[in-house]
Amino acid sequence: MFGLDWESLIWIAIGFGGQGLFMMRFVVQWWSSEKAKQVVVPVAFWYFSIGGGLVLTVYAIHRNDPVFTFGQALGLVIYFRNLHLHYKGKGRAAAS
Repeated sequence: MFGLDWESLIWIAIGFGGQGLFMMRFVVQWWSSEKAKQVVVPVAFWYFSIGGGLVLTVYAIHRNDPVFTFGQALGLVIYFRNLHLHYKGKGRAAAS
């Protein structure tokens, strides 16, 4: 297929898998907002962001693409921080 060897095809599948995970965050956010009839960012959004971001970062490193690697790696810091803030806020709400 396209003159690619098996290793290349596997890495392309990994890249598409990461992109699929990353896309799912928008589907989950859209679906949650439609159900609530207002803009909602569910916690699953951040988990899909992390999953997709991790896979795409590994893929970008494999491709030796510093721009793609930096962009995905920086996003991971933000996604983990948002999850931290989410759970920290839940702890404060429970303590009140």
